Amino acid sequence: MRWGHLPRAGASRTIELRDAIDSAAALFADAGIDSARYDAEELAAHAAGTERGRLALLDPPGDEFFQSYRQLVTARSSRIPLQHLIGTAAFGPVLLEVGPGVFTPRPETEALLEWAVNHATAHKLGPGAVIVDACTGSGALAIALSRSFPEARVLAIEDSEEALHYARRNCAGTAVELIPADVTGVGVLSEWDGRVDMMVSNPPYIPEGADLDPEVAQHDPHHALFGGADGMSVITPLAALAGRLLRTGGLFAVEHDDTTPEATVHTVCGTGLFDEVVSRPDLTGRLRFVTAIRNGQP
Repeated sequence: MRWGHLPRAGASRTIELRDAIDSAAALFADAGIDSARYDAEELAAHAAGTERGRLALLDPPGDEFFQSYRQLVTARSSRIPLQHLIGTAAFGPVLLEVGPGVFTPRPETEALLEWAVNHATAHKLGPGAVIVDACTGSGALAIALSRSFPEARVLAIEDSEEALHYARRNCAGTAVELIPADVTGVGVLSEWDGRVDMMVSNPPYIPEGADLDPEVAQHDPHHALFGGADGMSVITPLAALAGRLLRTGGLFAVEHDDTTPEATVHTVCGTGLFDEVVSRPDLTGRLRFVTAIRNGQP
């Protein structure tokens, strides 16, 4: 069945919700959207005011639902991000408010989160520990880590006022401390030199000119995406910042482009301040983030 055959206001409702979702998924697939079925179901749940897992339990929808769903499907087929249409993005254990002006957290970064949680637990990150999330964006990593380590002090740094608008809302009611600052600035967080137990970052790292999906290129903020011609313009000062902030034995994890694992390892090693520098895979198996442990060099 084609999407154009969905009922309009006042039309017969013999069509079932399943058919509407099938039609939306087919339209999304034709538009080049990989997660076509998932997105069709998520938008249907959003239009119906329910959860995706409860769609099968709904009564047959009426005209109001189809009007709303049609608008959402039209917008998504034009490659407006799903998360912008529903207003939220899931990341690990948290649900974040997102929209235009802030980077939408991706599942790939959950591999970095998992590493951070596992290694911080293994290193017995205890009460009073200090965690820094540099380039926090929506607050994703900071909030997830605060939830995993509720007795830690979590500092989240961001320099975009638009991103901070979302981060403040997402961090409300949590222990995360937001710090408006540029991570590449001289002396940022100098009062914490040598006192931080873990620093994580999902910074701008895409090389300029990279070919990106429309959802990214047209809707994620340029400031949160691109790290200069080689993708390293923010990662390089971040490595120096981590070397300054972390105590001996402190943990560092930074996401990088899938074209720059060697460059990122080289940059972190080049500080002379880290041991066990390793580029690790994301959930798809691509090398996407580097981890390291602060050594005792001053």
